Amino acid sequence: MRNLLLCPLLLALLWTGLHAQNKEKDKDKDVFQANAILEIKLTLKEAEWDKLLDTYKQAGSEDRLVGDAVINGVAYKQVGVRYKGNSSYFRVRDLDEKKLPFNIKVNEVTKSQKLPGGITTLKLANAFLDPSFVREVLAYEIAGKYMPSPRANFAKVYVNGQYLGLYNCTESIDDLFLEKHFGTRKGALVKCDPNWHVKPKSNCKSSDNASLAYVGEDSVCYMNVYELQDGADWRDVMRLARVLEKEPQKLESTLDIDQTLWMLAFNNVLVNLDSYTGQLCHNYYLYLDTLGVYHTLIWDMNLSFGGFRLTGVGPSLSEAGMQTMSPLLHFKETGNFPAVQRPLITKLLANDLYQKIYLAHIRTILEENFANGHYLKRAKEIQQFVDKHVKEDVNKLYDYALFQKNLDTTVVVDEKRIVGIKELMGKRTEYLMSHPLLQRTPPVISAVKHVAESDKINISATVEGSPTKVWLCYRYGITGAFQRIEMGGEAPAYVAGIDNKPGAQYYVIAENAQAASLSPARAAKEFYQVK
Repeated sequence: MRNLLLCPLLLALLWTGLHAQNKEKDKDKDVFQANAILEIKLTLKEAEWDKLLDTYKQAGSEDRLVGDAVINGVAYKQVGVRYKGNSSYFRVRDLDEKKLPFNIKVNEVTKSQKLPGGITTLKLANAFLDPSFVREVLAYEIAGKYMPSPRANFAKVYVNGQYLGLYNCTESIDDLFLEKHFGTRKGALVKCDPNWHVKPKSNCKSSDNASLAYVGEDSVCYMNVYELQDGADWRDVMRLARVLEKEPQKLESTLDIDQTLWMLAFNNVLVNLDSYTGQLCHNYYLYLDTLGVYHTLIWDMNLSFGGFRLTGVGPSLSEAGMQTMSPLLHFKETGNFPAVQRPLITKLLANDLYQKIYLAHIRTILEENFANGHYLKRAKEIQQFVDKHVKEDVNKLYDYALFQKNLDTTVVVDEKRIVGIKELMGKRTEYLMSHPLLQRTPPVISAVKHVAESDKINISATVEGSPTKVWLCYRYGITGAFQRIEMGGEAPAYVAGIDNKPGAQYYVIAENAQAASLSPARAAKEFYQVK
């Protein structure tokens, strides 16, 4: 009898020990693990810390209060805290809400202090205009399949013992991000977002915010719509704008074309209009790598899936207008509205091959996420994961009933309609998949192989479907632009050779008269590598 009583006790002790070990291991994990909720407890010595942070924010200052934090049970001394955001801060503050967005920098004072995974900055968003709590996390998850993209999860946030609620927590685009995706912290980084506290000079040409429109060689004319960050100067912005306007023949050696096309395709499919594509033309970064090539980096997903409805052309889109938004928005407009400045769209899509690649990217995003229903399955998983925490969040901006409804259907908050994600993407997927541009049959690429010899790498591919040209794109290392050469042969066998140098990467593009395909389909986020 005594042994039978001891068994449950031993099992309980064993479970407690294992649980403690697992909890200790979790402290060492990267804070942006999927399906994770961080616990962030801030201690600020200022009794009126919120008023002080308000003062900084209203003045356009990025000054921070310094305090202590306990994040996932680990203490961090002298972290920097400030408010962040535009609409998600100002419009929420105007309503006297407590749940304002934060930027927390753990190495504000001690430069060597880092979170697990080397992370130094956490960006905490309050789910503004997203009762579903899904948009930001789901959109970044999809974007990360096709291009360098921040990661996002959730955080429960406390300040001085007061629980403020459940936040979206997003990875910062910074030195660590660049090192992870480009193998170096060197280069120049530009945030393409208007500085609302800087007024444009009267003698400057007008531009649609951070559209990369060329407005001359005076750096003053760019200062109100771009923000220089690590290693950048105004010549870096002007150079790309100049190439887009005056030297488009240099684009392929100046701009990461494929990555830019992925960003544009993503913005269009997900009706992500609080972006380069929409009226405000902002919310992205430019990274100029050490080889002189620009890379566009997507940013700020809280209003994806139709959370913002203005394209810059005409009035705010209805639900039906978003469902049937043209895949060539801003390239071929209809109606009497003036054209907008979007040179990344107009210059790239004017190239027949680039337009075919852009449409191939749209097709890939649709097939891998929406036509198969994966987005909805994943969205439901995310909602189930945070359901309890949303219900317990007394400072959430929207009622729990709206959280339950907004994944599927449109809800109305203060006379503003917030479209349901399923309602939007179900019909949008049907519209795009049946669009004449997406109905064109692309070539089929198979059997991509390479053979490395002493001085050459010979690459072959089988291509069927009436190809007119087959291209090999290659580079050495993980920075710089892919060079493009035409592969020789005739259907179905194509070959090309490149120099045998270390770090060779490549992918294949095949086009026929109407469409194009890529192998791998997610190129150039994915590629073939010669080892």
